[in-house]
Amino acid sequence: MLLKTSLRSFFAHKWRLLLSLLAVVLSVAFVAGTLVFYNTATSTFDKLFASTASDLSVSKAKDEIADNGPGPVPGIPVDTQRRLAAEPGVKAAIGQVMTADATLVDPATNKVIGPTSGAPTLTGNWTDTPRNSVEITSGHAPQGADQLVLDADTAQKAHLGLGSRVRIITGADHDFTVAGIATFRTTNPGAALAFLDTPTAQRILLGTEAYTSVEVFGDGTRTDEQLKAAALADLGTGFQARTAAEQQKENSDGIGSFLDFMKYAMLGFAVLAAGVGGFLIVNTFSMLVTQRTREIGLLRAVGGSRSQVNRSVLTEGLILGVLGSTLGIGAGLGLALGLIRLMKAAGMNLDASLEITWTVPAVSYAVGVLVTLFAALVPARRASRITPMAALLDHAAPVEPGANRLRAVLGALATAVGAAALVLAASSGGSTGGLLIGLGVLTTLVGAVVLGPLLVSGLLRLLGGALPALFGPAGRLAQRNVMRNPRRTGSTAAALMIGLAVVIGASVVTSSMVSSMTDQIDGSVGADYVVDGGRSTIGQAAVDAARRTPGLDHLTEEKHVGARFTLPDGARVLDRVTAAEPGYLRDFRLPIASGSAEAAFAGDGLAIGQDFADEHHLKVGDPIAVAYGTEAGAAGQTLRVAAVVKSGNQLFDGQFLTSIDTVGKVLDVKAVPDSVLFAGAAPGTDRATVLADLQKSLADHPQLTVQDKAGYKTMIKDQVNQLLAMVYGLLGLTIVVAVLGVVNTLALSVVERTREIGLLRAIGLSRRQLRRVVRLESVVIALFGAVLGSALGLSWGVTARSVLADNGLTILTVPTGTVVAVLVGSVVIGLVAALVPAFRAARMNVLAAIASD
Repeated sequence: MLLKTSLRSFFAHKWRLLLSLLAVVLSVAFVAGTLVFYNTATSTFDKLFASTASDLSVSKAKDEIADNGPGPVPGIPVDTQRRLAAEPGVKAAIGQVMTADATLVDPATNKVIGPTSGAPTLTGNWTDTPRNSVEITSGHAPQGADQLVLDADTAQKAHLGLGSRVRIITGADHDFTVAGIATFRTTNPGAALAFLDTPTAQRILLGTEAYTSVEVFGDGTRTDEQLKAAALADLGTGFQARTAAEQQKENSDGIGSFLDFMKYAMLGFAVLAAGVGGFLIVNTFSMLVTQRTREIGLLRAVGGSRSQVNRSVLTEGLILGVLGSTLGIGAGLGLALGLIRLMKAAGMNLDASLEITWTVPAVSYAVGVLVTLFAALVPARRASRITPMAALLDHAAPVEPGANRLRAVLGALATAVGAAALVLAASSGGSTGGLLIGLGVLTTLVGAVVLGPLLVSGLLRLLGGALPALFGPAGRLAQRNVMRNPRRTGSTAAALMIGLAVVIGASVVTSSMVSSMTDQIDGSVGADYVVDGGRSTIGQAAVDAARRTPGLDHLTEEKHVGARFTLPDGARVLDRVTAAEPGYLRDFRLPIASGSAEAAFAGDGLAIGQDFADEHHLKVGDPIAVAYGTEAGAAGQTLRVAAVVKSGNQLFDGQFLTSIDTVGKVLDVKAVPDSVLFAGAAPGTDRATVLADLQKSLADHPQLTVQDKAGYKTMIKDQVNQLLAMVYGLLGLTIVVAVLGVVNTLALSVVERTREIGLLRAIGLSRRQLRRVVRLESVVIALFGAVLGSALGLSWGVTARSVLADNGLTILTVPTGTVVAVLVGSVVIGLVAALVPAFRAARMNVLAAIASD
């Protein structure tokens, strides 16, 4: 009987529940779509790794020191392949050369060929293995020193084909003709692939006759573990061997970190949207309970108990949650397909068949149903308190005299705790500050939501004070209508407040990040130009070309060398040394806390960071043993702390600085490629002209980026803006759900005030004035949410900047343009949200509205 009554009530008000249903659908769709996309992407890469992994991959043993610096992949002797091929149980042992250090260039356009999605460009030798990831579908395998095979996706994007020329830059330039096009057997994870014949690959990629690995395929008589044990026993030390399972796990872990970041970021915004949708559902059921007061009272009068009424409303919420979750899962599949197409456009081809595991419906229904039920709890509780007599006498919602007092106490307490946490976070910094700011954000948000209805009267008198003066009776009616039910207004505005608070907070942090980095560049960088190789190292040919540029006063080379530091307290730290020429001090002004920057670049000096010095109790003059090269034969020297660099400057934090000459005493530093070049213009020259000349000098090295300080700052700003744009895009769902909440509240409010609207029309209120009343109500609610959201967002952003001050965010910048845009945008949101409710209100039949009950 209870279910039958709930079903009748639900479908009787189905149109009034439509927007709440849509909010559930959107939130669940984001959750389901994210999970399906993640599962599909993970499954795609697992299939790729499983289908291409050899039974055993043998390579050079990992070298923790050397792995911290740039350089080619270490090779293993070619006789390793012959020894492994002779092992019992081995069907084939194939020597492989593969590196990600080379750059592909189209000589016709002088542009880099390769992925823009962050995937690597892999160059190696062509081999026929039982599990090749690609097959040649056009042309033939490379034959001779001037041919290569290119993957089909890269060839298509770069408009290359058989006979086209491709240049490979590995410190020197090597030109090839495309002899074949290879297509992935499973999927292209986004990488660009180029294959040479084996002797050519060894010569230009490794500089010696060697392999980077030997891929072993068994004949089935031995397990992978047995093959591994036999190989290591035969080869001895200096080698590592990974079974197929270990290769798959290592590869999956590598791609998994990127996919996990995407998954949890998107799920975080989905949960935010679901929380905002909860406010919409609370408002919907609260207003429906108010409109059904007499109906509920009659149900009580004929014997319905309070618990039955409570369960009836919750059952309606359950129906809404189940239906919305079901539709949301379907919409989520469409979203997942959209994300897959988006990744394909970015160069990452994923499996077209969606991977739907049991977790997708389980989590989706959990989110949709639990959020809906939780949101329906308070309205259900209010409904259960309606007495038969009160319902028969009055349509108003039951009054709870003590509710406002309790709300005021709880809201004030939460706000006070949150404010105290934010203040303590701002003065703490580090991990403690991070925990405190998390507590502060949560509690201030709760406080704002709880206190929202109590702030309505005061703030809306201020925000709506000008309405009567500007719009006459329509303005006065709008102001009073909004203030009539503070709880409803506060709940509606809270949904918008949450999304806008995150927008403002993120804007403060990113604006401060850009300002701080710009200030650090202006205060610390003396170089006029920066030549950066990005993922590529800078070869000697490029250095020589840059030095020949007319108008340059000096050119400073910077190299990164993997190192292991042994400290006076016995601790060992793996990191890398930044070795530069003494001209580095003309290009940078080091913020020295103690010691001398000049001493760090002379003799056996070393500059370390303040945080590192504090952590290990180091001071100027303390010795540090530094080992370079390889674990087996590391070149070592003892350096002394000559300077301690202040923390908080992102250009120098975490670096160990010394001179190239110092490292050159124990290491062939000339063999280490440059990572960055810094240059200064000669006095009296035009900097723009010298920049153009430097770019011309390096025109044959398109993998390098040449910028002046202004360009470098613009690049940083663009990178931050891309991050912010992604945050705004994900927050768009939250804003959409919040707008639905405003529309829903206005629409149900119009239904609730049907008789009142009819009477107003009867005494002379025109349709135009009525539409204006509804629009003004919407604008005031949106402005109220925007003001609260701006206040919260500013407090969060300012505190976050203080917490991150030690990480380089030294300057606070409040994006006034963004704040103004949010306030103006809230007016637009209010106007848009009011379109349909205002139109429906104006179309009401006056007599029918007056006669309605």
